Amino acid sequence: MNFDNKQLLKGIALMLGAMSVVPILDVIAKILSESYPVMQISWARFAFHTLWLLPLLYWQKLRWWRMPKQPAFHLLRSLMLTLATLFFFTAIKTNPIPNALTLLFVSPLIVAMLAPFVLGERFDAFIGMGVLVGFVGVVIVLQPDTDQFKPSLLYALVAGFCYALYIITTRKLSLSGPPLLTLFYTAVVGTLFLAPMVVSGWVVPDLVGVFMAAAMGLVAAISHFMIIKAFECATASELSPFGYFEIVVAMVLSYFVFKFVPTSEAVTGLIIIISSGLFVSWRAMKNNRTITKKSESVIEML
Repeated sequence: MNFDNKQLLKGIALMLGAMSVVPILDVIAKILSESYPVMQISWARFAFHTLWLLPLLYWQKLRWWRMPKQPAFHLLRSLMLTLATLFFFTAIKTNPIPNALTLLFVSPLIVAMLAPFVLGERFDAFIGMGVLVGFVGVVIVLQPDTDQFKPSLLYALVAGFCYALYIITTRKLSLSGPPLLTLFYTAVVGTLFLAPMVVSGWVVPDLVGVFMAAAMGLVAAISHFMIIKAFECATASELSPFGYFEIVVAMVLSYFVFKFVPTSEAVTGLIIIISSGLFVSWRAMKNNRTITKKSESVIEML
């Protein structure tokens, strides 16, 4: 990694900025869950996200009203992020954000297991060992054999699985259109998918609730836009380690807002999951580079 590269430094700065902003979304959602149903909060996150993206689409002169290429994949991708958000918000309603976020970080491990079947990527013994070690970290965080175990924390694991499918479908769609437009389709599908389920349990929000929901959508739009711009400046392999900065910010915010102090078991599990996730990502990217070089060699020979 060449830190003399100004574009790389810009990408890292944008990624760190995004990871500093994303936990604010979770904090707002947790505060809102004290007064409003999780379903309604999830819908508001996507609805306001959609509204905040419209000026950006107009600025970029993107034709958002047209049907995207590969609509089935766009729909699946959007549904996976919608479900990941819904399950994660359900988890943090009754659990500390850092604990739930730690379990959400199993997504790189799940991607590594599914990528060979869906994306044709290589899976070897080293990746398998990394995945197993990561799930040891999951068990440590969950503590299933103690009185500290909370079944509601399992929602975060389900969210991690859905987010892994979101990542895989995102890779499938990486060249199908402008990233900002893809992000807009995701927000629209989330809004429309959750809308019918919100009606029955709807709680009329007060002015503070509306402003907080609008802020939640704004934070989502800003953070995702920063991530998009970051990937325009640097590669996924260069930026992926900085994605874990989110958990640091989440811990700081949780301490000041909710007076949360993580247990030693939670910290141990977090370190194991992050370490295994970084190793698995590094190994997978190394394997993919090897496959690419071999493919290029075959092409040159032909």
